[in-house]
Amino acid sequence: MTDADGRPIVAELGRPETPEETWARKDAARTARRQHQTAFNLVLALIASLGIVLFLVAVVVRPDNTIGDRTVDYRQVASQAQVPGVTLAAPALPGDFSSNRADYQDKTSDGVSVWTVGLLTPDKQYIGLQQGIDANATWVSNQLDQHAATGTRTIAGTKWTVYDRRAEGDDAGNQAYSLVSTFDQGTVVLSGTADDTSFRTVATAVSKQFAN
Repeated sequence: MTDADGRPIVAELGRPETPEETWARKDAARTARRQHQTAFNLVLALIASLGIVLFLVAVVVRPDNTIGDRTVDYRQVASQAQVPGVTLAAPALPGDFSSNRADYQDKTSDGVSVWTVGLLTPDKQYIGLQQGIDANATWVSNQLDQHAATGTRTIAGTKWTVYDRRAEGDDAGNQAYSLVSTFDQGTVVLSGTADDTSFRTVATAVSKQFAN
């Protein structure tokens, strides 16, 4: 419908738009389009950012779970260490024991060369084996955090000095229980969180190795 001049009549107004009203209507339409485009661009930006975060989490920041589960053949490492005139403690243990560490350090800060093996028991407890070559009393004391012995026990014919700190609970850390004995040139310190059965198994295996 148009007026006498041929201008379209706006139904809401019942008359043709004035130039000001036409400009205002078109400006409002332009503003609405801009707002819609801005909101659309914001959604796209959020989706892109979320995609980047998911990529980083899934690919870049993924933890390497294989490190804590690695198994070390400590007996092979001992055979390859080639320490002249010294037998490194590498006892033959049941198959349900495993090792996560084996290394030899020549002359530590205490002036003692040290062979270290980390052992995991069948119930996933820890026993650390340290063998100090020509160890002195200071080295032994340092391995036990300067704690005093609490007794002795004989296992498979070998006398061990006992350091029992289990009553301390978590404060004892990986030194809740320790056994110390000397074989030839090496002083062996067994320390860990395992039960008496596992300590007896390891101590017996160490004694048998040096008895052969």
